[in-house]
Parts: sequence; structure tokens; C-alpha cells
Amino acid sequence: MSTGCHTGDGTDPAAPPGAPRIALVGAPNSGKTSVFNGLTGLRAKTGNYPGVTVSRFVGTSRTGRHRHVIEDLPGTYGLEPVSPDERITVDVLDGRLEGARRPDALLIVVDATALERSLGFAAQILARELPACVVVTFTDELARRQGRLDTDALAEALGVPVLPVIAHRAVGAARLREQLTTWRTWPVPAVAPPTEPAERDAWAESVLAYAGYRPPERHRITQRVDAVLLHPVWGTAVFFAVMALFFQTVFTLAAPLQDRVEELFAWLSGRVDAHVGNPWLSGFLGDALIGGVGGVLVFVPQIMLLFLLLALLEGVGYMARAAFLMDRVMARFGLEGRAFVALLSSFACAIPGIMATRTLPSARDRLATMMAAPLMTCSARLPVYVLLIGLLVDPSARVGPFGAQGLVMFGLYLLGAVSAMLAAWVFKRLGDRHSRPVPFFMELPPYRLPAPRAVLVAMWSSARAFLRKCSTVIVATSVVLWLLLNLPVHTTGQLRAAGVDTADTTAVSAYTADHSYAAGLGRVVAPVFEPLGFDWRVNVGILSAQAARETFVATLGQVAAAEDPEQPEQALRAMTHSGGDRAGQPVFTAPTVAALLVYFVYALQCMATVAVLRRETGTWRWPATAFAYLTALAWLMAYLARTATGLLGG
Repeated sequence: MSTGCHTGDGTDPAAPPGAPRIALVGAPNSGKTSVFNGLTGLRAKTGNYPGVTVSRFVGTSRTGRHRHVIEDLPGTYGLEPVSPDERITVDVLDGRLEGARRPDALLIVVDATALERSLGFAAQILARELPACVVVTFTDELARRQGRLDTDALAEALGVPVLPVIAHRAVGAARLREQLTTWRTWPVPAVAPPTEPAERDAWAESVLAYAGYRPPERHRITQRVDAVLLHPVWGTAVFFAVMALFFQTVFTLAAPLQDRVEELFAWLSGRVDAHVGNPWLSGFLGDALIGGVGGVLVFVPQIMLLFLLLALLEGVGYMARAAFLMDRVMARFGLEGRAFVALLSSFACAIPGIMATRTLPSARDRLATMMAAPLMTCSARLPVYVLLIGLLVDPSARVGPFGAQGLVMFGLYLLGAVSAMLAAWVFKRLGDRHSRPVPFFMELPPYRLPAPRAVLVAMWSSARAFLRKCSTVIVATSVVLWLLLNLPVHTTGQLRAAGVDTADTTAVSAYTADHSYAAGLGRVVAPVFEPLGFDWRVNVGILSAQAARETFVATLGQVAAAEDPEQPEQALRAMTHSGGDRAGQPVFTAPTVAALLVYFVYALQCMATVAVLRRETGTWRWPATAFAYLTALAWLMAYLARTATGLLGG
């Protein structure tokens, strides 16, 4: 049996004092993290492309009375580090990493389909003279492609235990856990493998010959598919087609599920109104929680589907091809394909994207990519985009065979990606004008059908982070917003003096919100956002979104629920300016919605991202620079979008 606790920042989990520490080492994409998950029962992310693990993951494994600390180290092809993530691996093996002691033993993970390359790395590890066991992965694929390997003979040749494991199907995991209990008896090779490259290659050839190794035949499906997907013209066309279909799917398939979730929250709101007599408690439950948090949760189907599709693309192996294709584009911006992998990671969240820059060997490239990563459209923007696109584009509108809403969404993602690359180019030019891109090398793994469990785990782990934010940051922000929207309390006399029908609860709610502390706050910043056409309610949403972008939806959900609890979406469409030159005019006109969409493309509205930028750069200078330039850029681009939309609309 195995249990564990998961840390991705390198901190050690709670474990008995003196518990043996066993480190997993191997090349990128060798199945190392799948082995880690099988030993610990955890759910570290896996993917069929290099660079998924960029920090230490630590967990515990228990077999009977034995407990072991298992450490998954970033993948590396050798022990001459060229990037920060590879440096972590070497420092752990040497016992130089602060806060982590040297491993007591090693599990060396090698890919059976690329054993020639893997043995060179294994030789370097075995030369460290630590107790070691070799774990051979993808033996099922080796056999399927007419390859052959005698693992017992391989163990004799290496002088250490060798175990075959099919990690994604948990085949061999129980035997490996039993093997951990005997780690003290694992031998160190009587004769350490040679260290000179030429001698090491000869040693690897002799080991392969003794083990009866026959390399697998070339993956025919991969060859045929790559002839199209890696073509400079057809491959690029397929890439954009895949992305367009991606967003069509998010809108089309998730819409019926979203309708069911909306019906659920409408039913809950009705139950609150019917059974809670206290007006304040009813308002808190109906507006703050159901109208606010529920307004964000209705987008869970889109979020789940987005992560499901990303997990499928990663698991199949298409992401590595996308990085290869984009290397040509990235080179024009002074970067390399690994930077695209980091930017691609930001589709789920900018935080793993920023951390993925650890795979870049150039410090300038890392900084430029980090400063650009927040421009990639993360999942937090998705609820905002879906809400605003629904206000801007009719669901039945189509452009040829494609739905117009999906195309607008694709356009926003594309705008963010292009802007990110331009920003990276600017920061790279400012930092080092004369540098040339580092040659880009990336393994292209064969196409594989991803394990359903791995796909579901990847989808759920990302969705869980979104739900956790809903239950913490967004709940807290919604409560504060509800108080700001409902204070100060107006007496019956004050309401009547203002001409409000006190028997009409909707009219009372609308008057209270329009004369609340939130309204005052929104009007204080009105001069800043007035050129963009934003109403005070939109301003409050923009301010609340600084904590987390999704709270913008929660803010509008509370306002809409207060003005029309039966049809909050219709309330947004009918919302009008309550004062100023635009009094009585609709708030969400096409130019205003376009400005809002573009503002959210550019603005840095995530304090967690700011904190990670501070941690990765070691200074507040770069987070402050990112916040300042992205906020200014968001305002400018939103103004241009509003102006252009107004001109196009006549």
C-alpha cells in the first residue's frame, strides 16, 4: 500500500525521522513521474512531452511497516546542468540543495524504447556510488514495436537490480514497492562505469549486447502523422485548425451542461427566497453566495472541458510537435521552442508557466518569458470571456461552419499569445540586443494513447485549483463585495423620500446598490475608466478582479441578482448608466464589451502570479514592472478596441 503527501515546491512532507530518502532520476518524458505517482498514490502531473516536471515533488510510500520518502527530481539528459531545473537535480544528488539531504538510494528510470541514450545517463548516476535500482519503463511499447530486452541479463551487466514497470497501468508497481524495502542491500557496481564519453559509449554498447537488446522498429503511425504535422505549411495549418476546433468544442459541448448548472443555482436562489425570512440573511445567501460564487461556478463545465482537451493534447504527444512548429516563430522573437512550452503551460495558469521557464538555459530568455507569461490566456479568464462574449455575440451567429462565439474566443487566445511573444521580444531586446537564440533540441515522443486515469487526474487537479479558489478567494471577495453593495443601510423613510416603492424589493435593492459604499468606490475611480465606457459597477468588478479575475463575474453576478434575481443575465443586458453624460444608456454596448474583453487580455489581475514572479526573480523589481506595463497596456488596448468597435458599428 502507498500513501503520500504532495509538494511541488521542494519542501519535505511529514515523514518519520530517519525515514530513508529515495530519489527518482531519469531523462525527461521517461515515465518518471508516473512511477512516482504509482509509488506514492499522489497525482503529480504527467504528460507526453519533455519539461512537465520543473521542480521537486516529494511524497511518502508505505509497504507494511516500512516507510520511504520518495523524491521526483526534474528530468535531465546528463549531470552537466544547463538550466535551473537540471541544477536542482545535480544539487540534490550532491547534497548541496538547502533544506534537503542527500538521497540514501536512487531509482534510475530508463525508457526501454530509447535504452541506448538512457544508459549513458545511467552510467553517470551509477558512478555516484549510491545504492541504486534501475526501473525500465515502456517495455510494453518495446514489445509492440518488435523490440526485445532481457531485464535479468541487464541486471547482471549493470550490477544492480532491474525491474520492468508499466507505470501508467500500475504493472510492476507492487513489486517495486517491495523492492524499496530492501534498498540497504542494493549493491553498488563492483566496477563503476567509465566517465569519459567515448568509453561510456563503448560500455553502453557492451551492456546492450549482453542484455540481448533489440531496439524497437520506428513508430510507423508517428512517422506518417509527423509528415503532415511537422510540415512547415500543413503543420501550421493543422495547428490553427486544432486550436479553432478546440474553442468551438469548449462552447458547443459545455453549453448544455452550463444551462443545467444555471438552473441548479436558480432553483437554490428560489429556495432561499421561499424559506429564509430574514432579509439580510436571505440577501447574503442569495446574492453573495448564490449570485456571486454561483455566478462563477456555472462556468465549471467550460473549465473542466478546457482542461480535459489540454490533457488529451498533452497525453497524445501533440504538445511537443506544437513546440517544434513554434520554434521557427519563437526564433523570430529571439526565443526558442522551450519558451513556447513554458508559454503553453500558462494556458491553465500563469504560475506553472512561469515555473516552467526553469527549463531554459539562458537567464535572459527566462526573464523575457516570465514577463510575457501573464499575457497567455489562463483558465481564470475563461469565465469572464464566456460571460462577455455571451453579451456581445448571439449564440446562433455563425461564420461558415464555425460558431461566431468560438471564433471570438479563439481570437482572444490568439491575441494573448501574439502579444506574449511580442512582449518577450521587447524584454529580450532590452536585456541583450546582440544575443542569438540557443539551438533548440527537444525529444519528439511517439504518439501514445494517454491513460484515462492520467487524463482525468490532470483535468481534475487543474479544475480542483479553480474550485479551491472559488471556495477561498472568491468567497471572501464576494462577502466583502456584498457588504459594500448593501451598506449603508437606508431606512424606510429615506427610501420613501427618494421616491422608492418600499414594497418593491427589486427597486429597494437597486437603490441600495446605487447608493452603496461600492458605488462610491466605483465612482472614485470613474475618471480613469470613463474613456473606456465603464459604469461604476464595472469599475468595482475591475478592482475586485485584482485579487482574482473570476471575481469580476462574481461582482456582476451579485449586481444582477440584486436588480433582477429571476433573470440575472437579462438584468446585465438591460443595465443602464445611473448618472453622468451616459445616464439611461445601456452599460454593455458592443464597444464597452469589446473594451472589457481586451482589458482582460492584457491586465495582470492575479496576486498569486505576482508572488511567483517575486520568488522566481528574487526581487520586487520585475513583478512591479510586469504589473505596471500590463496595466497601462490593458488600458491603452481597451481604449483602441472601444474606438475601433465604435467606428465599425457606425
